Amino acid sequence: MMKQYHLIDIEEIEERIDEMFKNLSISPIESRTIFKVNKMLHELNSDAYTPKMVSIGPYHKNNPQLDPMEKYKVSYLKRFLQRREGLDVKICISKLMTLKEKALNCYDDIQDNSEFCQMLLIDGCFVVEFIRERSKLCPEGEDRIIMNPNRASYIFRDLMLLDNQLPFFILDHLHHMTKQVDESSLLILVNKLFMRFANMQVHEPYRETECNNVENIKHLLHLVHIFSCHRNPKKESNDDIMYSMVMPNAIELSEAGVSFSKSRDMASLMDIKFKNGSMTIPCLRVEGATETLLQNLIAYEQQSSDVQDTYFSDYATFMDRLIGSDKDVIFFLRQKGIIVNWTTDDKEMASLFNKIIKGITKYSVFYYKEEFKKAVEHCEKPWNRMRANVKHNYFNKSWARASTVAGIILIILTTIQTNLAFTSSVK
Repeated sequence: MMKQYHLIDIEEIEERIDEMFKNLSISPIESRTIFKVNKMLHELNSDAYTPKMVSIGPYHKNNPQLDPMEKYKVSYLKRFLQRREGLDVKICISKLMTLKEKALNCYDDIQDNSEFCQMLLIDGCFVVEFIRERSKLCPEGEDRIIMNPNRASYIFRDLMLLDNQLPFFILDHLHHMTKQVDESSLLILVNKLFMRFANMQVHEPYRETECNNVENIKHLLHLVHIFSCHRNPKKESNDDIMYSMVMPNAIELSEAGVSFSKSRDMASLMDIKFKNGSMTIPCLRVEGATETLLQNLIAYEQQSSDVQDTYFSDYATFMDRLIGSDKDVIFFLRQKGIIVNWTTDDKEMASLFNKIIKGITKYSVFYYKEEFKKAVEHCEKPWNRMRANVKHNYFNKSWARASTVAGIILIILTTIQTNLAFTSSVK
């Protein structure tokens, strides 16, 4: 009898595992591109990953605090359908049904039901119409639905959250359904609009080679990541982590004669250079959503298996090493225009990157290896520190410069006078 019970148990376990295998084949892990922020990152700063105004996608759908925005979503859907004659909900749902399975596979453990397609339609049309509205593409006489600038800023913020996304191919299909002949592609609209919101204005065009194929773009946050990252690939090295741990902060670098300046023509926020004792850094404008945006871009890098270059993770690590205290912010970064702080005081600004880098996994490939290496080597040379000390103590202020120059002239004149007196006595 005992053997028979064991046999039944084994068969039940086998059936359950077979079902797991079946589900795994239906929704392969590799296809998942929109996932929840992992528990460790979420516990460190849950506020940075939680929507304040609007829920997009299935993960935050049942949050009652976001219910007030649902009526706005319906308004945007109505306006979306009015953009093309004969377009109705039935046509839109029929199109989305052909994409439903692919969209489901982008998420973790989401059940297939009729509400999923409804969510794709309502949330997708909201995002597309909101982007059009903020890009000033509404026809003349058409009123904006979101009039309050503060509310719009919160919506921008929420659209950049890692687990508050829709697959980009859904947004792109909806955009094409009502796209006007002279209207830009969704890629260009997102580039202009979201990069301006993120304060990451760059002087190079978006990466056409990476963006031409919409299938390669996972969601809006991924697209902003592509736009804002540098083109230069990172190089493999064994000593990257060592330099990332020992680079002096801004005050220590200054004491060794390093000067700081804002990049004039930055190609990217990551475009930091160290050359001949001078460190140039692009301007970072810190606003209300800056911390949230950086943390979600970093979370995307940390959780995506196909992200090779963790630029934002490395940038945050670099800035954390550079900013040791609020004095680094005040004297060397804010006064030089490298950091423009619009939201918080300097002490909180100094701790910003310290909070952001918690939970970041360090990799052997570090983007700022050369900058760290040059900075450390510069500080290790005694002459650089001695020269900086002399300059600071004797040439830093106008009266000190004048008195020092006067002293040198006096010494020279005294020496000449002594030589003349000695020469005349000899004669």
